[in-house]
Amino acid sequence: MLGRMFGPGRQHNFTRPNTKGEYEIAEGIGASIFRVVLDYYRGGILRCPEGVSVAELREACDYLCINFDYSTVRCQDLSALLHELSNDGARRQFESFLEELVVPVMVSSAQEGERECHIVVLIDEDSVDWDHDNPPPMGEEYSQIVYSTKLYRFFKYIENRDVAKALLKERGMKNIRIGIEGYPTCKEKVKRRPGGRSEVIYNYVQRPFIQLSWEKEEGKSRHVDFQCVRSKSVPNLMASLGERPTRPTATPTPQVDELDRLIGPELRPQPLLSANNKHN
Repeated sequence: MLGRMFGPGRQHNFTRPNTKGEYEIAEGIGASIFRVVLDYYRGGILRCPEGVSVAELREACDYLCINFDYSTVRCQDLSALLHELSNDGARRQFESFLEELVVPVMVSSAQEGERECHIVVLIDEDSVDWDHDNPPPMGEEYSQIVYSTKLYRFFKYIENRDVAKALLKERGMKNIRIGIEGYPTCKEKVKRRPGGRSEVIYNYVQRPFIQLSWEKEEGKSRHVDFQCVRSKSVPNLMASLGERPTRPTATPTPQVDELDRLIGPELRPQPLLSANNKHN
């Protein structure tokens, strides 16, 4: 990218000098990082100095289209370097998982009219055996299952879940949740309750899950629930035709608020009296 900015074929005019003849390469790239970049063009190695984070150097490399891997980067903080390299590997790996395992399940749910998907990742050795008459009372029947020990191991790390979530956001997914939850696999025992009712106890295993939606952020029901108000019946046909029915002049019963009960009658504000009421 830097070569294109200052090369002979600058047909797009990436850079233009200001009134002082200076060039602004990229906002946010400091002088110390840019010095590392210039040294890379001389020797082919990015040597991250002390006081400069590997993440900042990584952002500069992404912007300037410089290859960021162990063959080009040297730094004292080996942990930070390996963290960035792990993020790269996790992103490539989840892209493969997404196309091979996750997207087909999402397409199947969409073809059934669903707007969201809940996927549970089981290992290859897991088996699901539910009682048809007494399924687990947690709504697991609406979950989609993916059998993949590799994806299960991938989601063990929180950092990999963050990478996967960022990639799903880039692909347009909404309301993304990735975590670990208990999932019932098979019956453990059956208890008999009074009255002849049976209760099935299931064996739960901790497995990763992905929950997402491909609709808007407010993907929940857009239906507005109105409070039902009891309507007054029409006393006669003349009232329905326009004649105003007479109402009893009964004094409405005041509503007692919960705060009024706590305050007590002696501390409640007294109602204002009109001038006629004062004379009476």
